[in-house]
Amino acid sequence: MKVIAAYMLAVLGGNTSPTADDVKKILGSVGAEVDNDRIELLLSQMKDKEINEVVASGREKLASVVPSGGAVAGVAPAAGNAGAADTASAEQKKEEKVEDEDEEEEDGDLGDIFGEGGLFGSDD
Repeated sequence: MKVIAAYMLAVLGGNTSPTADDVKKILGSVGAEVDNDRIELLLSQMKDKEINEVVASGREKLASVVPSGGAVAGVAPAAGNAGAADTASAEQKKEEKVEDEDEEEEDGDLGDIFGEGGLFGSDD
């Protein structure tokens, strides 16, 4: 990814056809490791291509991907059960609020990370 990012930074800077040296210079300026094989692979794949066309093609491919997992679909309540659904929704929000407060309390105590005890407790 960093090789691609460096290549794109060069293009954004006005260089329409970055060379391996251009990419290496950008990577070196931020102290990133230079991987010559990856740079050469990217340059060979980008030969005779415009970055804007490659990005547009990638967007089209991503748009066709169907997301899976993790999403919860909501179902609209039937007209006769609207009151019950509102009550259930309110109870669910109340439970989420209580869980959020518990998480905040847990996040607040990080166990003296930078103090005398060190990251994993006492260094004694």
